[in-house]
Amino acid sequence: MKTLMNTLSPPSHLTRRRLSLRLSAMIPALSAALLGSAAMCTQAADAPAAAVGTPLMQKDLTGIPNKEGTMLTVEYGPGGSSLPHRHDAHVFVYVLEGAVKMQVDGQPAVTLNAGQTFYENPGDVHRVSANASTTKPAKILVFMVKDKDKPATKPAN
Repeated sequence: MKTLMNTLSPPSHLTRRRLSLRLSAMIPALSAALLGSAAMCTQAADAPAAAVGTPLMQKDLTGIPNKEGTMLTVEYGPGGSSLPHRHDAHVFVYVLEGAVKMQVDGQPAVTLNAGQTFYENPGDVHRVSANASTTKPAKILVFMVKDKDKPATKPAN
């Protein structure tokens, strides 16, 4: 964020602080847009914290009509998880820190540690997406190739 702030020239009616506050206010909206429905990342009041996505990049893919690449990080607090969902996209996951449990319908659940990867087909339902630890956080890097006109995430049926 600091690098972004250094490269922007705020309009004369905005101070650097007001611009920072406006950009900070936009981040949750961008995150929700990339992750799809807010229901994907909500939990009951007594449940562990939900997964939190942070968008990093969204780019049209040259030479592949109507497709875009989307990159984000997802952080899970201790015991955190996402509700079952689907992406209708090719999804590549790299575990940055901690350990996560992943499962798509028809496949056994796996526990992945930092440095390991996971893949989802466009038709997969992501049944389990959770931090494997109840005491330590986990973080993954996600890269998707998806249709430009479709949401990145939607609830599973």
